[in-house]
Amino acid sequence: MGWLITILVGALCGWIASMIMKTDAQQGAVANILIGIVGALLAQLIFGNLLGFGSADAAGGGFNLMSILWGVLGSVVLIAILKALKVLR
Repeated sequence: MGWLITILVGALCGWIASMIMKTDAQQGAVANILIGIVGALLAQLIFGNLLGFGSADAAGGGFNLMSILWGVLGSVVLIAILKALKVLR
């Protein structure tokens, strides 16, 4: 059940981030899921571990509002990095 929640939350976070960054037309469902999951992990690493924001630890904690917000933020950062590397346009 944990993997299903991870996939669903990752898809939601990746989709919202792709809408914010205007890359939705280039990405499919699998890319949204991967960007959402990796983005949530990136948010936890950057904001939770490196910068010490306590609520960023919620990014890996399942389905709640803070995990979605941090997942979207991390996904936006990941899409910006991919755009800078010319992986996404």
